[in-house]
Amino acid sequence: MHNPDIVVHTDGSSRGNPGPGGYGIVMQKYGTTYYKELSEGYRKTTNNRMELLAVIVALEKIKKENQLVHVYTDSRYVSDSVEKKWVYNWEKKGFKNKKNSDLWSRFLKIYSKHKVKFFWIKGHNNNKGNERCDFLAVQASKRQNLIEDLNYEKSINNRNGSI
Repeated sequence: MHNPDIVVHTDGSSRGNPGPGGYGIVMQKYGTTYYKELSEGYRKTTNNRMELLAVIVALEKIKKENQLVHVYTDSRYVSDSVEKKWVYNWEKKGFKNKKNSDLWSRFLKIYSKHKVKFFWIKGHNNNKGNERCDFLAVQASKRQNLIEDLNYEKSINNRNGSI
């Protein structure tokens, strides 16, 4: 296996499911000391949305296309959906009856611009990158003035019959 151009660790969190949530990202250019941390908090979302959004945001931050990116996540939802190619079947069926279709569509757009390999890691198991992302995600979920996960809140309101 080739060394990656970029190594990414991601994690998502929600305090309640749904509840306030956030994501954390640590990105490192392979073989260098350069790294970047990113996080954001949302007022009402789910853990799976934050896990997936973390990966999307990380990939969107990569300026140069066609990079070999290794993504380390403790989310089987994300890693299995991609590595086992489930997401392509969902896409063919128009994401019918699939949760988070807005994020999966956004993911597929950015995913196609890079060569991405997912690695599932056990969460809360002393993996330095995962632990840092977990910390960032939880802290982000506790910020004042959390932003709205617009598509999620809109979908909840539609299901509840709210306007």
